[in-house]
Amino acid sequence: MKVAIFGAGAIGGYLGAKLAKAGIDVTLIARGPHLAAIRDNGLTLETLGETFTVKPRATDKPSEAGPQDFVFLTIKAHAAPAIAESLQPMLRDDTGVVTAMNGLPFWYFHKLGGPYEGRQIKSVDPDGKLWRFIGPERAIGCVLDPAATIAAPGVIKHTYSDRVPIGEPDGSRSERIQALSKAMIAAGMKAPVRPKIRQDIWIKLWGNVCFNPLSALTGATLDVLATDAELKPVVRAMMEEARAVGEALGIDFLIETDKRIAGAADAGAHKTSMLQDLETGRPMEIDAVIGAVVEVARMAGVATPTIDSVLALVKRRAREAGCYSP
Repeated sequence: MKVAIFGAGAIGGYLGAKLAKAGIDVTLIARGPHLAAIRDNGLTLETLGETFTVKPRATDKPSEAGPQDFVFLTIKAHAAPAIAESLQPMLRDDTGVVTAMNGLPFWYFHKLGGPYEGRQIKSVDPDGKLWRFIGPERAIGCVLDPAATIAAPGVIKHTYSDRVPIGEPDGSRSERIQALSKAMIAAGMKAPVRPKIRQDIWIKLWGNVCFNPLSALTGATLDVLATDAELKPVVRAMMEEARAVGEALGIDFLIETDKRIAGAADAGAHKTSMLQDLETGRPMEIDAVIGAVVEVARMAGVATPTIDSVLALVKRRAREAGCYSP
């Protein structure tokens, strides 16, 4: 099995290191000092209970990777359209492209059935490049629960969870999805094949859509957002609106809103990725995480007044910081 990781940063590096250690033929697509360090010294993973180093192929040119069985996209969602065409040398007709990114995936309405079948989400794929160059038929859904950081160039520190559920857009247990799940499980990850991967996507998005922008606007960590007497009602209002959108699209939320908020409080003084991006001047995942929810809400005829307001505010804040340019 040949697997490429496009975006071998913290999470991509975690996935690549685990798969390479298990004997998978892995190619890492990385850049800068991180790429140089991997080429010189290999990729080191400091994970729960062990530290090891692997030496997979590493490059910044997808053309050097050659055709793959699976390609993991572990980049920020807003960066995906710009690299879609460059993936072509790695793709065969039967290559599975695992969309391991935050927010709603570009293929969301592919094989869903119902009134929205085949609709495209402009907030995620504004020019249709992902749809054209990757194609929804190649797509495999994925939700990343692990937390990891780049401790130093070529060194990944994994701090939380090994759960990475995957699923076909049509919910089938295809040969390719079973093969991928088996390989990931053999590599030490929990990778169940989910018949309704969109529900897993929504459960993660349910928290991201409120905690990410509110943390960027206030500088507050998860524990504060989930417990502060003035902020918690805003969190709850956004989550209730997002829940209504998901339910209008057929999603079953199997947890109560207040329990989901309490779970965020248990995470402690954690900075969301959006707050971290703002503080370091990196582009923020506003469109795929928040804008997409508003876009599909309009499709479904669901009002989202609190999310709309927060979206406008966080866009303004991000533009001022040079972290957002749609």
